[in-house]
Amino acid sequence: MDKKEKQEYLFQEAGVWKAISRMAIPAMVSILVMLIYNMADMFFVGQLGDTAQVAAVSLVGPVFTLMMAIGTMIGGGGSVLTAKTLGEKDFEKVKLCSSLCCWSSIVLGLLFSAVVLLFSNPLLRFLGADSNTFYLAKQYMTILALGAPITIFANGFGNVIRGEGAVKEGMVGHLLGTLVNIVLDPLFILVLRMGVGGAAVATVLGNVTAALYFLVYIKKSNTNLTLQPSYAKKQPSAIIQILALGLPNMINSTLAGFAGAFANQLLARYGTNAVAAMGAAGKSTLIISMIQMGLCMGVQPLMAYNYGAKNMPRIKEVLAKLSILTVTTGLSATIFCLFNSRMMIALFLKEPEALALGQQMVTLLILSGPFLGLFYIGSNFLQASGNALLATIVSMLRQGVFLIPLLYAMNALFGVTGNIIVHIIADITAAAVAIVLALQQYGKLKRSCETP
Repeated sequence: MDKKEKQEYLFQEAGVWKAISRMAIPAMVSILVMLIYNMADMFFVGQLGDTAQVAAVSLVGPVFTLMMAIGTMIGGGGSVLTAKTLGEKDFEKVKLCSSLCCWSSIVLGLLFSAVVLLFSNPLLRFLGADSNTFYLAKQYMTILALGAPITIFANGFGNVIRGEGAVKEGMVGHLLGTLVNIVLDPLFILVLRMGVGGAAVATVLGNVTAALYFLVYIKKSNTNLTLQPSYAKKQPSAIIQILALGLPNMINSTLAGFAGAFANQLLARYGTNAVAAMGAAGKSTLIISMIQMGLCMGVQPLMAYNYGAKNMPRIKEVLAKLSILTVTTGLSATIFCLFNSRMMIALFLKEPEALALGQQMVTLLILSGPFLGLFYIGSNFLQASGNALLATIVSMLRQGVFLIPLLYAMNALFGVTGNIIVHIIADITAAAVAIVLALQQYGKLKRSCETP
């Protein structure tokens, strides 16, 4: 049985628990690796003891997040469409999809580079750079912008190959890129004393490594994917469908950044300890949502493939078992965070008052932990079904429609505590809406299968 046949078997015939584990575990590892990857630059720059350089990395964070979000949009949409068209046995469309994802990554990467470099000065002023940080932030951002086409391709295509069932290969590519970044960071930053410039170079070289791995995979593997531009030229308008399907991923990442910025603005009124405590509590509880998100993202191609094949019994079994797994995992992670909250907060904070406040915040933030998996199941199923509109709406609910407006109302009524409680309200409400819409979409497919 060759690679294609093994992947088809995993999608169509393998036991559901086996298929879920084969796809979810590598995806979760990739998500956690990306979390470490995003923290590496700031950690090693922090070892220099230069607050201005740490601030420079932090200031450019939204630009880097947007760059990664573009890759996630292309890769998320490409992954869904690849799996869905494989289920429909439309192999020519799979080639069209992969080619479009490759070349749109390069084109959008070049556009991103041009815009950031052209408007770097006003952009840095908007982000809050001052005389102490401006030059450092510009150096860091310029290097990242120059590497944008490679970074967007690496982030996007790692998800596309996951849509074909090659979840392990996607994980390996991201893992290699992260390891190269982590190894080069101390060399460039601490040994060669390149500071933030060295951090940016290490980040770009890490993505070059991941991109090369994916190129080798496409060339040497027996795969339905292709990078040949001739396929993209046949129907370039199909990129609209890919971007529409991937838009929820981008919106979710972008809104999360805005929500964090607004929350910090409000918390700043209560002093530095409140802002620091919220940041530490957020990082300490992030593992709850990341694990559940990784589970659902990993299984999404399995749902999309069987949605395309209209295999209702298998879709039903996947959804039922994935629900059990995510809720159980979410509850376990929540309990872990509850009993280890002080230890986790102490990784980031040392000042006693801030440490105590951070621990209190963790106790509240984890209350929605077991329910987050339901939100990710609903949103990922809507994407897998190809319903870009509903998937986009759901992605806007948690971090946007519910969270941002309520932040101001709850903060005015309850202060710091209200700032925390609003996250719980937004999480649970968004999860409920996502499940209702996913059930409606499931019913629609079921009725279409029953219609002669």
